[in-house]
Amino acid sequence: MTTKKKDIRALTKEQLRDFFVAQGDKAFRGNQVYEWLWSKGAHSFDGMTNLSKQTREQLETHFVINHIRVDQMQRSSDGTIKNAVRLHDGLVVESVLIPTPKRTTACVSSQVGCSLDCKFCATSRLKRMRNLNADEIYDQVIAIDNESRLYHNHPLSNIVFMGMGEPLMNYNNVIKAIDMITSKDGLAMSPKRITVSTSGVPKMIKKMADDQVRFNLAISLHSAIDEVRTHIMPFNKTFPLKDLKESLEYWYSKTERMITYEYVVWEGINDQQKDIDALAKFCSYVPCKVNLIEYNPIDDGEFQQASTQAIDNYINTLEKRGIVINVRRSRGKDIDAACGQLANKS
Repeated sequence: MTTKKKDIRALTKEQLRDFFVAQGDKAFRGNQVYEWLWSKGAHSFDGMTNLSKQTREQLETHFVINHIRVDQMQRSSDGTIKNAVRLHDGLVVESVLIPTPKRTTACVSSQVGCSLDCKFCATSRLKRMRNLNADEIYDQVIAIDNESRLYHNHPLSNIVFMGMGEPLMNYNNVIKAIDMITSKDGLAMSPKRITVSTSGVPKMIKKMADDQVRFNLAISLHSAIDEVRTHIMPFNKTFPLKDLKESLEYWYSKTERMITYEYVVWEGINDQQKDIDALAKFCSYVPCKVNLIEYNPIDDGEFQQASTQAIDNYINTLEKRGIVINVRRSRGKDIDAACGQLANKS
């Protein structure tokens, strides 16, 4: 009977050190392997050139490295890059590099498909097949960092968890990936440059606060009226706005960090003054800012970009009430890489 090899990146540094001691080797060998796996992003044991051939063969006997592979890379006319990332079991997710003159941002996925059911999002039309492991999330970031250096001449500067999947439905792996991204053993990136965007799972937002995470929080809100939000995001029936509000107040009381509301305005859905007033009221509960996001169609007649006048009404009302508001123009629309468009069409 063949024993299935263990993915070596599931081991901590201490477990790797213990493995080598058990094999009659020195513990520091585990440190060397750990550096190869994380800081240097090794995809094979043969590539670990400062290890003896015997040690590499020993690792090959016991372990496997389930690294990702970028199957297809598409480049947009605006410089955005979309990766179709093949996982070790053949499943595919997508991740995106978004460049601006001053920085590059990685938009990474946390699930194959999605656990939630937002009607306006292409990813939600895919069933959730599984959660990504921490190393698969980390690998997306490494791939985009390499592309940032190659095509934009500087390292990756920011990360947003706004790709495929609901990050808080894969909490442990997302947190483990962020821990490695921010660790000196990994990319040593500041947690202030990382944003986790969630559709709003109240108990998990409270858990993040209790866990004293140091990254930023964004909420995919889109309406501050329960009936409207439930129509476009049916899970809101399970996690209504009053529960979301309570969890965000808890978050702020624990972290004292402002929240970003991601908000798309659609014609005939949330483009009236009552929608604007409801958002303004919701913004009064905790310190926040609002990102108004351009809508990216997914071949669905129900959701259409609101008029310029409606967007201007949002901006004028919120600014008059002292709320910070930014308008985000979508990037990578010509390669289906913009917000809400990730659906593995490749």
